[in-house]
Amino acid sequence: MNRCWQDHCRQTIMIRSIFLFLDRTYVLQNSLLPSIWDTGLELFRTHIVSDSGVQKRTVDGILEQIELERSGETVDRSLLRSLLGMLSDLQVYKESFEERFLVETNRLYAAEGQRLMQERDVPEYLHHVARRLEEENDRVISYLDQSTQKPLVYCVEKQLLGEHMTSILQKGLTVLLDENRVTELTLLYQLFSKVKGGLHTLLQFWRDYIKAFGGEIVGTPEKDKDMVQELLDYKDKMDNVVHTCFARNESFINAMKEAFEAFINKRPNKPAELIAKYVDSKLRAGNKEATEEELERILDKIMIIFRFIHGKDVFEAFYKKDLAKRLLVGKSASVDAEKSMLSKLKHECGAAFTSKLEGMFKDMELSKDIMIHFKQYTQNQSGPSNIELTVNILTMGYWPSYIPMEVHLPAEMVKLQEVFKVFYLGKHSGRKLQWQPTLGHAVLKTEFKEGKKELQVSLFQTLVLLMFNEGEEFSVEEIRTATGIEEGELKRTLQSLACGKARVLNKNPRGKDVEDGDRFNFNKDFKHKLFRIKINQIQMKETVEEQVSTTERVFQDRQYQIDAAVVRIMKMRKTLSHNLLVSELYNQLKFPVKPGDLKKRIESLIDRDYMERDKDTPTQYHYVA
Repeated sequence: MNRCWQDHCRQTIMIRSIFLFLDRTYVLQNSLLPSIWDTGLELFRTHIVSDSGVQKRTVDGILEQIELERSGETVDRSLLRSLLGMLSDLQVYKESFEERFLVETNRLYAAEGQRLMQERDVPEYLHHVARRLEEENDRVISYLDQSTQKPLVYCVEKQLLGEHMTSILQKGLTVLLDENRVTELTLLYQLFSKVKGGLHTLLQFWRDYIKAFGGEIVGTPEKDKDMVQELLDYKDKMDNVVHTCFARNESFINAMKEAFEAFINKRPNKPAELIAKYVDSKLRAGNKEATEEELERILDKIMIIFRFIHGKDVFEAFYKKDLAKRLLVGKSASVDAEKSMLSKLKHECGAAFTSKLEGMFKDMELSKDIMIHFKQYTQNQSGPSNIELTVNILTMGYWPSYIPMEVHLPAEMVKLQEVFKVFYLGKHSGRKLQWQPTLGHAVLKTEFKEGKKELQVSLFQTLVLLMFNEGEEFSVEEIRTATGIEEGELKRTLQSLACGKARVLNKNPRGKDVEDGDRFNFNKDFKHKLFRIKINQIQMKETVEEQVSTTERVFQDRQYQIDAAVVRIMKMRKTLSHNLLVSELYNQLKFPVKPGDLKKRIESLIDRDYMERDKDTPTQYHYVA
């Protein structure tokens, strides 16, 4: 066929050259006459290509060659190029060849897609699809007509990707993301962006994956101690996927944010509390692992997770409690880091959120100034005391509430407290001082057989140790009567002195726990390589009660906030229907609330005569001035 066509073209050119004058003048002047070349094509089409037998066998042959090439064999591309060029020149390419070619292609790739989805795992399959698309594009460049490219590529994408989108994602997305296979994920994104609705489907699966995986991190109480670190690592990993694989696509970034917000708030309050504790662990002085820049980076990452949390007041309560400990025990790693964290919180949640925390810092700085004045004041007084006193004055509203305990202090201490009280109230009249023995600490000079040492201890430990200046041995009961420390505290204090690492007291009988009948005496043979020894109070691992009380305090605060918001709104609007009031409240409140809780608060305000129901329509409320 090809030879016949080539001969025909050669001969037509020959004829045209001989009758050149005729072709260029006479034919051109008569617009109805075809040129010699067109006449030749017309004859070839009518007598040869339009013969159905010839045409069918020619096209069958071409399709067979293409099929062979697709299955990996080498074929004579120039032959195909020549024949397909012939069909184009004769203007029968579309109806004689292209339609059949696309049907065949469709059939082939439909079968191949079905088969390979079963046989291969997703990464392999994706690479295969990419290779197939490349081959088909190459085919267009080599011998197919340019007009075939669009429908051909569409056909391959539809059969290999479009038909199998959900199964590719169900089977492979989790694996790819778990193993962090960046190349395949990038390929997946590129391929899916070519198919109609591909990115939308990928987006849904991606959102579900994050929710499921994150839900596991947040939802397993056993993992609580690593939860925040895991969340940070997970967020980094997902960020990396969006940036490198998903071309920083806005909708993917937003979907990730939504998913994080959804799963973190599935379990109310706990994540907020753990984030506060995580920040505490990073800002404590013991935390040597991070340089200032690293610490700053960690805090920035924490803020991103913090943004997702709905009940930010829970975070504030726990953060405040830990911050108080850090400031009072002087355990803060760096004031700069503390201040930087505060400014981040202020930027995120507004000044009202951090005003108390800032107040705590102010108190510490004011206390320093007051102590300088107090030192000068005591030097001018007669009879210098041999005890140095440092006082931190804390404004009640800023700090967590501590339960005051009455204990029996030695006379020298009481005298000093009085001196300070006179000094302070002389400066600031009308204030009330309430001492907090639970938070105090002291340094004691002690003589052991091997020489003098200094013990850094809490106030309770001090009271117990000072008793051994008066006598050799005491029972638990006697110590309790003398010091006035409540039972649980006292037992923990004695345990820290007699059962810890630094045993300055001996306990009879020996044992880990302190029982009612135990007796204690001073351990003169105590040895230690350091001169100044810090004896840690046995910290109640932040007890469950403490946790519960912090959480309850948050809920109590929430009730007040709801009440205040309701009264504010009613005062402004005077009359309002229940639904409008509730929707207005949702706009104003910064934490998640259930409609039932709001209803209870509204009822309570009606009982307390802040507002009343309408006589005729019970869903209307009026403000009572």
